[in-house]
Amino acid sequence: MAHKTDGPAAKEGNGRGRGRRPADEVRADVLRTAGDLLLTEGIADLTFERVARSSGVSKTTLYKWWPSKGALALDGYFHAVEETLAFPDTGDIHADLLTQLRAFADVMTHTPGGRVLTELIGESQTDKDLATAYRKLYSSHRRRLAAERLHRAQELGQIRAGIDVQVLVDQLWGAVYHRLLIPDEPVTDDFILALVDNLLDGIRPK
Repeated sequence: MAHKTDGPAAKEGNGRGRGRRPADEVRADVLRTAGDLLLTEGIADLTFERVARSSGVSKTTLYKWWPSKGALALDGYFHAVEETLAFPDTGDIHADLLTQLRAFADVMTHTPGGRVLTELIGESQTDKDLATAYRKLYSSHRRRLAAERLHRAQELGQIRAGIDVQVLVDQLWGAVYHRLLIPDEPVTDDFILALVDNLLDGIRPK
C-alpha cells in the first residue's frame, strides 16, 4: 500500500487505445485505479474525471456502475485492502484473531487506508448510496467473514456453544474502531493481544 510513483496519477492523460475490452477487465482496471488514488491521495482528490482518465474508461460507464463518488471510492477501497484483511483459518482461533486484528490495526493506523475508511464512513452519513454500499460491500461482508471463522471455532470446541458470534465481532472490531476515535488511547499490539486474550479467557469451554 506504499505510494506508487507509476500509479494512476502518473498515468493520467495516457490513453489506452486498446479498443473494446471485456466488462470484467474494465471494471478491474477502474477498481485498481480508484484504490491506488485513494491510498496515495485520499478521497478528496478522487473524481470520476480522474478515474476515467487514468483507467481509460468513459465517465458514462463509471456512472452506470457507481451512482456516486462515494460508492466508487468504497468499492475501490474494498478491493485495495481485501487481500490484506483476509481472515486466516489455521485451526487456531487465538492465532487467527491476532493475525486478522493486527492486519486491520496496521491498515487503520499505519497506512492511508485508515484515513480513507474514516472519511468514507463520514461521507456515508449524508450519501445514501454510499451508506447502502458500505453496509452491503464492506461492513456486512467483513462481519460475515469474521462470523464464519468464529462459527468454525465453535464447531471445534474452541468457543463455547451458544455464544452469539455477532456480539463477539462487535466486541473485537468495535473496540478497535473505538480506540481509533480516541487519540490518547492508541491501537497498540499490546492492546490487540489483551483484547483477544481477555475475550477468549471468558468464552473458552470450562
